[in-house]
This record gives sequence, C-alpha cells and structure tokens, in this order.
Amino acid sequence: MFNHLTHIEFANSWVLYLLPVVLLCAIGWWYFIAHRNLTAVKISSAKAFQGFTNPLKGRLKKYLPLMRVLALVFLLLALARPQTSYDEEKVTTEGIDIVLAIDVSTSMLAQDFKPNRLEAAKREAAAFTDGRPHDRIGLVVFAGESFSQCPVTIDHKIVKKQLENIKNGLLEDGTAIGMGLATAVQRLKDSESKSKVVILMTDGVNNKGLIDPATASDIAMQYNVRVYTIGVGTNGQAMTPLGMYPNGQLAFQLAEVQIDEDILKDIAKKTGGQYFRATNNKRLKDIYKQIDKLEKTKIEVSAYERKTEKFHAFALLALLSIIVEIIARYFLLKSIP
Repeated sequence: MFNHLTHIEFANSWVLYLLPVVLLCAIGWWYFIAHRNLTAVKISSAKAFQGFTNPLKGRLKKYLPLMRVLALVFLLLALARPQTSYDEEKVTTEGIDIVLAIDVSTSMLAQDFKPNRLEAAKREAAAFTDGRPHDRIGLVVFAGESFSQCPVTIDHKIVKKQLENIKNGLLEDGTAIGMGLATAVQRLKDSESKSKVVILMTDGVNNKGLIDPATASDIAMQYNVRVYTIGVGTNGQAMTPLGMYPNGQLAFQLAEVQIDEDILKDIAKKTGGQYFRATNNKRLKDIYKQIDKLEKTKIEVSAYERKTEKFHAFALLALLSIIVEIIARYFLLKSIP
C-alpha cells in the first residue's frame, strides 16, 4: 500500500495548515484532563474491589483519546489529497520515431576521424540515443545495398547493442544512398507518430542501388519523413583504404575526399531537414547535439506526468484508528460502572 510513497505532493495543501491547530488542541485537552480535580470518595478498605479492577487497563484507557487525535490527523491528510508521480508513469504524448541510417562502406574506415569514420559515427549515434529516452529509435546500415539492423523501438539497450555490432564487410561494397534512405523510410511509413525523422550519414558519392536518392527523397516526402543528412569526411585528402595486402590487412593511402553534397542537400531541403558537414570528431558531436536541439523544440510541450492519488491509505488509517478505539473502549478495556 505504501510502496513508492516518495515525492509526495498535496493537491489541497492548505488543509495541512489545520494539523498544528489540531495538535495544539489535543495537547491542551490532554493537559486539562491530566490536571482536572475529581471529587474523591473515601472508603475504609479497597479489599472489596480486588479482582474487579486492573491497574494496567486503567492506565491504557487514559491513552484511548489519542486514537481520536490520530484519526483526525489521518483524515486531514486524506483531505489534503496526497499524490505521487512514478517515474515509470511519465509518458510522452507525442514522441518522435527516428531511424539512424549509417554508411558502412569500406571508405568509412578512413582515418581522418579517430579511430575512423565508422567508429566515430557509432559512438556519436549511441550518445544521441541516450539523449532521447522518450523516442523510438531504429537503425539501418547501407553500402552497395541496405539492411535494417534494428527495428524502431523504445528499448534503447537493443539499439546500442546493434550499433556495437555494426562493422564493415556486412554488405556489398559501394554507396547506395537512395537504398539506405528508402529502407529507413520503409521502417517509418506505418508509424503513427506525428513526427518521423531519418538521420542519414555517408562519406561518398551515390554509385549503387536500385533506387536513386531523388526517388527515395520523394518517398520520404510522401510519408512525411524529415531527413537530416550528414556528409562525413575532412576537406581535402584522408588516409583511406584503397586495397588489401595478401595477409588480409587493408592498404591505406591518401585519397581525395568526395562527398555527394548536392544530393544530400537536396534530400534535406525537400523533406524539411538540414544538411551538415562533419570534418572531424568534434564537429560530428556538435552536429548530433544540434539535431537533438532541433527535434526537442518540437516535442518539449508534449510530455506530461501522470499523478496517482494516495488519499485512500490515510482515509483507511483514520477509519482503523476509530475502530481500534471503539473495540478497546467498549470491549478490551471496558470498566464496570
């Protein structure tokens, strides 16, 4: 009954001001009872009353009025309407469904980010997920083809676990931006959320896929999906894997960074999102923070906290106090007239 009675608020807090008045009146009444003068009857001997009296009962009976005071105190607490708010009962009336679409092509292993672009992208995506506790988040990976790594879910532990499992080599190599976006939109098209978002990150030029980026952005518009696009890569050249040694290790060489920024800008503009360019780890972190702020401004008024009434417990205690006094006064501690 009294589990989680923490962070109590009172809807009728003014009633609590009556408690000191009740306690002062109770103390005054107790003082009067204790010091009143009673007319004494003198008798020669009390032997005739032995067996009919019980000193312990007499002492306990003096404290019975305290049960009435307790009953009144509990009744006032009930009238004050105590309420609690449980963390698990905090709900969001309109969350955001978000899909993170991450390029996992070989070029994402370039070392202009530390330790490389892909690991930096995974780390910032995980931090972004931690900052969106009320949103459902999904995960799509793409290279020369696309794959849904994790469905849209509120269980962010699963999302982060799947982020950890992302690695290069899962898919055919290449850069299919249109396929990556189309798969992400597919995950959101049946969503009942009023706000649906895709954050698409790539470091290359679209060169693969059955769906071109323009068509994919049209599909996103059709389903009211807002797309934020991020181009990942430094300005100029970067140590990029361009081959493989006989022992299986990647061969890195300096190569010009080429990102299809025009396509990424067009996707963002058509869908109501924004395009960002991340040239290093810090810039990538700042971009995710910026997107986080942009989306939070759209739902900050949608969350509310559900209250749970707790006056029943105090009303029950008041009733129990009265019942205990009645039983004690008229049965357990009953005196002979």
